[in-house]
Amino acid sequence: MNRADAERLIVKIADNNDEIDAAQALRYEVFYCEQAATATAEQARRKRDFDHYDGVADHLIVIDPAIVDKSAQVVGTYRLLRHGQAKTSDGIYSAGEYDISRILNRGSKLLELGRSCVAKSHRNRQTINLLWQAIAEYIDRHNIDILFGCASFPGTQLENLRLPLSYLYHFHLAPSEIRPRALDGRFVEMNQIPKHHISEREARFAIPPLIKGYIRLGAQIGNGAVIDHDFATVDVCIVLSRAQINARYGRHYQMSRGAV
Repeated sequence: MNRADAERLIVKIADNNDEIDAAQALRYEVFYCEQAATATAEQARRKRDFDHYDGVADHLIVIDPAIVDKSAQVVGTYRLLRHGQAKTSDGIYSAGEYDISRILNRGSKLLELGRSCVAKSHRNRQTINLLWQAIAEYIDRHNIDILFGCASFPGTQLENLRLPLSYLYHFHLAPSEIRPRALDGRFVEMNQIPKHHISEREARFAIPPLIKGYIRLGAQIGNGAVIDHDFATVDVCIVLSRAQINARYGRHYQMSRGAV
């Protein structure tokens, strides 16, 4: 994607059902068609990824108006669930995998990040930067203090993930006062290789781009991984502060204030 292509993209919070539907269609394409997650019968019939959190969350979307089919114009999305919104639903998605009570008990304003995906045709740094510039504005507008959420390694073969999981544990574990912990019964030990045996370069190479991007921003990781059999992934829980986001992206969003 060249600069002219990137400049035509629009980033915004979905404000109608058609835009949310298009985001769910993109999620289905990426998660179920590309990555072979297991859909429910209703998801497969509708070819949409959806759950009850969608009705209360905000949906950040990137639109490419050059795509003729309007239903396919959403090329990137993030689901943003503020703690205040979560109180009106059945809680927080990440709480199905992690004990996040230490974050919740701080009294901070919280934002859960989830369901992040970008269309294969637009999977590049420009699209990702647009999403994160918009997230920087969103957290400023809503005065968010802490961001958190699950991020995934593809596949469920733990033997293949011993190095990157151990690296995250030894080098990026969140401090105890805000550290999520995988729920009992789902907890997968991350500390599988001693720190002095870890090649940091090899480990970073084995980390998926999304998690790597979080780490570059300064994200820290909860204790314990979780196997998500429905999505055929191994999940970790990331924790990120507003200050870390603004240090990287805050200066950008001022030029497009009001988009989110």
